[in-house]
Amino acid sequence: MLTVTNIETFYGPSQALFGVNLAVEAGELVALMGRNGMGKTTTIRSIFGLTPARSGSIEFEAKDLRRLPAYRIAQAGLGLVPEGRRCFPNLSVRENLVVTSGPGYWSLARVEELFPRLAERRYQMASTLSGGEQQMLAIGRALMTNPRLLVLDEATEGLAPVIRREIWSAIRLLKEQGQSTLIVDKSLSELLPIADRCTILEKGRTVWNGQPDALDDAIRDRYLGV
Repeated sequence: MLTVTNIETFYGPSQALFGVNLAVEAGELVALMGRNGMGKTTTIRSIFGLTPARSGSIEFEAKDLRRLPAYRIAQAGLGLVPEGRRCFPNLSVRENLVVTSGPGYWSLARVEELFPRLAERRYQMASTLSGGEQQMLAIGRALMTNPRLLVLDEATEGLAPVIRREIWSAIRLLKEQGQSTLIVDKSLSELLPIADRCTILEKGRTVWNGQPDALDDAIRDRYLGV
């Protein structure tokens, strides 16, 4: 479905990615992992054309994405939940959801069923929501585009435990429904049991790919330990 091959990305003259490789097959949940500052968000920005890769290839369903503008990549069937949520603060919860809606399974009613808190706050401005509620809104907004691949950057970082549980419950449900997903999160206890495969980045390079049960203590200590 998604194949990223040896991409290199720069911020001005400074190189951030030195050869990232990853893949997501249809129906898979793939965990993109690594310590802070290792290139996970830059990889996602490169996939979506927000910080375009200078070399390598990014293909989605056999379509070359690397030279497409961000809006065309979204139209191709990728949905992004960005780090920092980035809801439209001066729109209501309902308006945030319907403004991105596209045809398919996910509707306003189904998103509100997935996240009942959003139904309760339907007419509140997004700026008045808690951080956890804004994250639910960001996920719902991405789902309303009816993406074939959902990408979540720092899905639950910094959220209250009760909100984290609700979001992980929703992610597990999405996996059961067959939603293809690429996810960045530091909560290994929640992430590894539902991941089909893991990709680890170190200093802008892919250093490990494999199934979660092959992620032994030595690999965790080397690439994920503080």
